Amino acid sequence: MGTLVLNGATSGSTTIAPTDAVTVTATFPNATGTIMVSGGMPAFSYQQASGQSITGGTTTKITFDTKVFDTNNLVSSSRFTPNIAGYYQISWAVASNLVQNRIFASLWKNGSEYARGQDTTAAATVVYSSGGSSVVYCNGSTDYLEIYVYFQSTSNTQGSVVSTFFNGSMIRTS
Repeated sequence: MGTLVLNGATSGSTTIAPTDAVTVTATFPNATGTIMVSGGMPAFSYQQASGQSITGGTTTKITFDTKVFDTNNLVSSSRFTPNIAGYYQISWAVASNLVQNRIFASLWKNGSEYARGQDTTAAATVVYSSGGSSVVYCNGSTDYLEIYVYFQSTSNTQGSVVSTFFNGSMIRTS
């Protein structure tokens, strides 16, 4: 196969044609606004390398100290502040190393609970975790996202590098 040539038209039809006899046509909808190209969409993944002390009966912000990747450097102090308006797929999980009788981890947007992960309650002889996933709109300037956890029991330590994480990526602009 030879060189590929990309020819566009104002009708919304784009033709990708190799220099040999084969022609491939792909039709894209007409669009206005920001068009993202590969590499321009923010994505991040953070983990917690060591346990964090959590006081039972309180909601506590989780601190993430290990960056796996952060394509646009938009996470600071365990807070994701996207600089492009759009829709983001966010996932999170928090695990307790000690026995709990109730735990839930939540995604918070601008200082308020936005989406709650599974609320796990059972006998006090089980090690618990809670996580979730949500699509959230962020305005690209002032919105920010954080992860919080609630333990019902008395003061405990939670977290491990494989089970406490916060990650996300943009899925489309607004």
